[in-house]
Amino acid sequence: MASMADGNNAGSSARREYDRRSAKDEARIRAEWGRFGGIAVALTPERPSTRAWATGAVGEERVGARLDTLQSDSVRVLHDRRIPGSKANVDHLVVTSSGIWVIDAKKYKGRPELRVQGGLIRPRVEKLFVNGREKTKLAEGVQWQIDCVKKALGDVPVRGILCFVEADWPLIGGSFVVNGIDVLWPKKLVSHIAAAQPGTVDVAAVEATLLSKFRAA
Repeated sequence: MASMADGNNAGSSARREYDRRSAKDEARIRAEWGRFGGIAVALTPERPSTRAWATGAVGEERVGARLDTLQSDSVRVLHDRRIPGSKANVDHLVVTSSGIWVIDAKKYKGRPELRVQGGLIRPRVEKLFVNGREKTKLAEGVQWQIDCVKKALGDVPVRGILCFVEADWPLIGGSFVVNGIDVLWPKKLVSHIAAAQPGTVDVAAVEATLLSKFRAA
């Protein structure tokens, strides 16, 4: 079973990138303001591009904490894994007897919703919106991650999930599927995976392959 010694920490790469950018921003401000640098640092708002990495890390950490409750001999949970041949990473990978779950965590405000165009005469087109803004590319990103896992693993069922932290979900229902990607929240995520029908996947063998090909980010 993967341990923290394997670098199996949710949000670790995003947290490191935030620290790196934050330190770089502070050094720049201090260089510009000289002996008034300390005051300037205290009064200068954090750049949105820097803060976004901290926000992303928090989302991954919260989802990771939920997923860790599933960890057992029959369910393996891996966090923050580097995609082979890419600088990108997968936030979370869960291996069960039913297959592999690729999970992307997003800390967004507003309500996620599915909007469908066409379907009768025209081709059906599914789009993801969050807080009224189109975010279909988020689902496309998960599909790309799924394709990368399939390429590395071969004939193993792989499913994708977008998990929104702090989104505005309705009291009843709320979760949906967009272009084959499940869209839901952390608590629903755990029950969704736990409810999957058992399969024939060799969990230990698949985890070992993932650990060897998807290194800690």
